[in-house]
Amino acid sequence: MKKNEIYTIGYEGKQIEEFIFFLKKFNITRLIDIREVPISRKKGFSKIALKNQLNSANIEYVHIKSLGSPGYLRDKLKSDRDYDYFFKTYSEYLAKNSNAIKELLQYTDKGTNCLMCFEKNYEKCHRSVVINAFQKYSATQITIQHI
Repeated sequence: MKKNEIYTIGYEGKQIEEFIFFLKKFNITRLIDIREVPISRKKGFSKIALKNQLNSANIEYVHIKSLGSPGYLRDKLKSDRDYDYFFKTYSEYLAKNSNAIKELLQYTDKGTNCLMCFEKNYEKCHRSVVINAFQKYSATQITIQHI
């Protein structure tokens, strides 16, 4: 990885084969799952199945539960669609849990890393908040690419 580059991806609307194709296309060597609960109704995207698929493609899988958005925030967002509240509250949550970002930093010093969650549009996903916090903690300027 270029020390100043990190990717993000959402698996919404993708089949596992297409998802892995995109990771390979961008030379991703490590996928960092930032879902609080790494299970999915979508075939191939629950933790164990995803890890196995990625390992077969020579991509490391890491799950950082502490970067996931808490269930109570996801539930509120589902009921009221108030993204402003969601992002503000999640940012506050992340600021109080800076060890989560520090954990992320330890993985990003080598390889080509990609943060993953569900939403296709990163602007509607908490990974946009994680990336902003990551940039603040990182010692180098970061270039973000959303796949």
